[in-house]
Amino acid sequence: MSAQPTGGSRISLKQVQKAFGSNIVLQGIDLEIPEGQFVSIVGKSGCGKSTLLRLMIGLDAPTGGTLDAPALKAQAARIVFQEPRLLPWASVQANVAVGLGASQTGPEANKQAEAILDEVGLKGREGLWPSQLSGGMRQRVALARALVSRPTLLALDEPLGALDALTRIDMQALLEGVWQDLGFTALLVTHDVGEAVALGDRVILIDQGRVALDLTIDLPRPRRRGTPEFAALEGQILDTLFGDDPRAREAH
Repeated sequence: MSAQPTGGSRISLKQVQKAFGSNIVLQGIDLEIPEGQFVSIVGKSGCGKSTLLRLMIGLDAPTGGTLDAPALKAQAARIVFQEPRLLPWASVQANVAVGLGASQTGPEANKQAEAILDEVGLKGREGLWPSQLSGGMRQRVALARALVSRPTLLALDEPLGALDALTRIDMQALLEGVWQDLGFTALLVTHDVGEAVALGDRVILIDQGRVALDLTIDLPRPRRRGTPEFAALEGQILDTLFGDDPRAREAH
């Protein structure tokens, strides 16, 4: 990979709350995320993890507490969703160039789009249409579109959830590689505890609007699933998530 590291952006949350009317979704969240860290966020459906991500990426505002994220002020934060959301009438290169904004067009924009497509393993696919791509390739284009402006903060909201198992593992390796290469701060929301452990420097478990677990993942990269150390970390997260219910753990 050829691009120069961008550096990450820190995030600080102090007693952050989020309510929708009388429904309090997040209650007193305290987090300090240093520059360049990869943070995985897990939890049951409806626990508030996606709401937390939206706050940290600037798509929503807290109703209480303070949130400090320099990337938001510098407009250097981007997000990748589960669905690629590509423009079907535009080429791969044009879809990626959208991430630069309307003010950047022409040869320089095309050059930047080509460079980031090389980063995500799509060199030579610039002229294809989204309909000609597999699901994994479309998600690579979506990732390239988010990265082309060289953000310091990247949010990933279940970006691999719709992919088959083998493609998902391939994309996990790609995410880890571009993060290591570019140095941005990464926030990943996922339902997959194994994925959270494989990618995160730390795993934050949200339960009923609060941080129930903040676990450091001190394993060498790239990580090997199935090792006793990996399994122990997965087990710690699942124990916190499901307690003594073995059926719920197995289903997850």
